[in-house]
Amino acid sequence: MADIVNPQITDAVATTNVKVLAEVPAYAMGIVYQTMSHSLSLVMENASDGQTNMQKVNSAIASAAATKIMQLIGK
Repeated sequence: MADIVNPQITDAVATTNVKVLAEVPAYAMGIVYQTMSHSLSLVMENASDGQTNMQKVNSAIASAAATKIMQLIGK
């Protein structure tokens, strides 16, 4: 068996490795940006839900306060 490798095969393997190594940083940054945007969207969704819940609490407090005022006036 010959220990000599065809130079075209060596070049093809080297070219493929260089191509893969060149694409990895862009791929990694794409994943970072997607993860960051997803996290930011979850933060905004939680903020919106929190604001909605606080509006419900404010309505309940106003209703309870109005009921107490009406009870005091009715006495």
